[in-house]
Amino acid sequence: MRKAIAVMAGVLLLAAVNWGIYARERLLADGRVVLMELAPVDPRSLMQGDFMALRFKVASEVLQAGGSSNAPAENGRIVVKLDERGVGSYVRRDGGGPLGQGEVALVYRIRNGQVKFATNGFFFQEGSAQDYQRARYGEFRVAPSGDLLLARLRGENLERLGPAQH
Repeated sequence: MRKAIAVMAGVLLLAAVNWGIYARERLLADGRVVLMELAPVDPRSLMQGDFMALRFKVASEVLQAGGSSNAPAENGRIVVKLDERGVGSYVRRDGGGPLGQGEVALVYRIRNGQVKFATNGFFFQEGSAQDYQRARYGEFRVAPSGDLLLARLRGENLERLGPAQH
């Protein structure tokens, strides 16, 4: 009986993990592309081995728009408007109403007094740091719910960065 319970629990755990992986792979493949401009970070933490610390300009705008008496909640959604290049600019916090043309809702979280979108770091293959030094934008894939995943980094002219594709 214990063995059957342990096997069933293992199967359920594997199913849940695989479903999560599948959902993220679908988001990367089918999610709406939203580019967000990177904000300056402490140059000492910009490149740390195989990791780049990230901060996004929109995150600073969320905090500035909140003010001390109207600070953003721990978790929420904001609305960004996409320009003709697909770069998002902060418009407002999402109140649940309909979105305008070119607007996208993004899930954010407040951690240690900072607004976070999906991640605050980008990991890359060992020895390829130089491929990402020109990063100016993060490319996110966004689900209709506002959940987002960082897919890649882009340069000043929105070119994809990373090792050369063979």
